[in-house]
Amino acid sequence: MLKKSTKLIFAAAVCAVAFSIYVRSLVPGDMYFVKGENPSIKSLPMVTLSPRDSTSSSAANAASQQLAYTAKLFGIVPLRTVNVSTHTGRTVSVAGTPFGIKMFSDGVMVVGFSDIQTPSGYRCPARAAQLKLGDVIIKLDGVKVQSNSEVEDFIVKNRDKPVTVTFLRDGVQMEVQMVPVMDSSVNIYRTGMWVRDSSAGVGTMTFYDVQQGMFAGLGHGIKDTDTQKDIRLLSGEIVNVRITGCTPSANGQAGELKGVFTSQFATGRVWANSTNGVYGRIFVAPTDNMIQVASPAEVQTGPATILTTIDGTKPQEYEIFIEKIALTSSNQNKNMVVRITDSRLLEKAGGIVQGMSGSPIIQNGKLVGAVTHVFVNQVQRGYAVFAQNMIFSMDNAAKVHKNAG
Repeated sequence: MLKKSTKLIFAAAVCAVAFSIYVRSLVPGDMYFVKGENPSIKSLPMVTLSPRDSTSSSAANAASQQLAYTAKLFGIVPLRTVNVSTHTGRTVSVAGTPFGIKMFSDGVMVVGFSDIQTPSGYRCPARAAQLKLGDVIIKLDGVKVQSNSEVEDFIVKNRDKPVTVTFLRDGVQMEVQMVPVMDSSVNIYRTGMWVRDSSAGVGTMTFYDVQQGMFAGLGHGIKDTDTQKDIRLLSGEIVNVRITGCTPSANGQAGELKGVFTSQFATGRVWANSTNGVYGRIFVAPTDNMIQVASPAEVQTGPATILTTIDGTKPQEYEIFIEKIALTSSNQNKNMVVRITDSRLLEKAGGIVQGMSGSPIIQNGKLVGAVTHVFVNQVQRGYAVFAQNMIFSMDNAAKVHKNAG
């Protein structure tokens, strides 16, 4: 009997330790809260946050706006130290409207190869030089190139002379030698590579910062359609769009919003194409639909709504369910798993579709995030980014632009 009791106690202790380790892995080392708010993690109700030094906390808070808290399991078992920063609550104009994006890359991206007919047979100088899809060419013989035409004119003028190609591969600058060949079918010199200098598409605007005159949209970066590499931004602009149709999603195949640009005049400039969205200046910021941005710790699993537009230019509100929250996720735009529950949206779109990225998520009267991805094999579900992460990226884009200007 004693042995059995001992085994049960040991097993219970092991389970308790394992559970503590698991919960600790869910608690981030840094958190943000609105000033005056009692720090707590709504998605982890079994965890409490207690100031490590209540005597000096108020002085530290006044000086640095940051405090050290201890995260405890059930208020008893210490898990880890959490650095808590406080800030004034940000209020933004929530959107959910479609917008068009025109982007020009800093350099030209290699998006394809083709063999060239020469008197000595078919050849591809670019492939022979070991260039790869997604490489961004920034210079030819030390001369900066930023468009398809500049690359073509340089090669035609250079003829069959060896060319030093300076390019970026996964952010690392490299160089190779490439020798163009005569294409006997058209009698011009070519390299056998296809390059792209611009991109355009449709997405959903998440919010506007009225005070800064900035916008935030998409919730993820813009990638080249062929290579799926992030576009290295030179310049960009946003324009008004009207959604004209929707191809519904079905398991195994993501659907798509179809839209048309309704004006040739830009409504804003793109300053940054980052992992968790596109950001920039808006010429005229809307001042309606003002809402406070929630900190990640305020988000909890349960019902919520999204604002999205699947017809015309005005968004509608639809019901969703936040299934999972990852406060410690290393993916900047995959902080939540959400599921569409609104029968109207499921009937019209089948679930999440391409073009819906950036649709703002509202919970308990606050902006908590934006839709970013669809699960192709479970199209009612997808990922979402914390709104606070988008705020940080937007503020950083503003600082970089200010310093550059």
